[in-house]
Amino acid sequence: MIPVDDNIRSWQKPIINYWLIGINLVIFIWEIKLDTTNELGYLINNLGIIPAQINQAIANAFLNNSAAWVVVFWRFISLPVSLFLHGSFSQFLGNLLFLWVFGKTVEGILGHKQYLLLYLTAGFFCGIVQIILLSDLTIPIIGANGAIASILGAYIIKFPQAKIYSVLALLILYIPVELPVIFYLFWWFIQQLFYGIGSLNISGSFSFSNVSYWGQFAALVTGATFMRLRQKP
Repeated sequence: MIPVDDNIRSWQKPIINYWLIGINLVIFIWEIKLDTTNELGYLINNLGIIPAQINQAIANAFLNNSAAWVVVFWRFISLPVSLFLHGSFSQFLGNLLFLWVFGKTVEGILGHKQYLLLYLTAGFFCGIVQIILLSDLTIPIIGANGAIASILGAYIIKFPQAKIYSVLALLILYIPVELPVIFYLFWWFIQQLFYGIGSLNISGSFSFSNVSYWGQFAALVTGATFMRLRQKP
C-alpha cells in the first residue's frame, strides 16, 4: 500500500520538506558509496544512537570521570544527526514517502520554522525515549522514523477526515485507491516490520521491527500535542 498524495491543498511551498528530503537523499547516496568500501559501519557506529554506550558514559561521568562527559556530549550531538541516516533501502524509501505525502501539508499549516522545530524536537525526543527504555541495547538506532511519526500525529489531529490517494501494488498491476488517513496511522507501524529489506552492509544487526516502537509512539504523541496546542486560540 503506497501513499502518493492527499486531498488537502496548501498554497505555501513546503521548502523545509524539500530540503529534508534532499538532505536525506544526499546522505543516503553517501551511505551507499561508503557501503561499497566497507566504511559504512564505522560511520553508523559513531553517529547512530547506542543506548548502552550512552547510559554507561552518563554513569561514568557522574562518577567523576571527566573524560566520559566528552562521550556524553558527542553522543547527544549524534541524536539529531542519526535522523538523517538509514540502514536499508526500504527504511529510506518508506520514510521519505511518508515525509513527502504528510510533511508538505503539515508544513503548510505550521509554517517553515515550526515545522522544522517539530521535526527535529520530536526526533530528538524519540531518541531520548529509546535511550531510556532500551538501556542495554548495544547496536545503533538510526533513521527518521520518530520525526516522521510526529508529522503523522500532527496531520491526523488537524485532518482526521483526510483522504490519502494510494496505489495498491499487485505484481505489475497498480490499482489506485483512496483511503482514510487513520489507516496510515496503523500502516506506519506495520510497514516497519519490513524495514530490514534491502539492508546495507553494516557491521552488527539492526532490528527495524521493534527497537523504536515506544520511541515512535512518544514522537507521535508529541506531534499530535504540538498541533493541538497550535490550534488553540
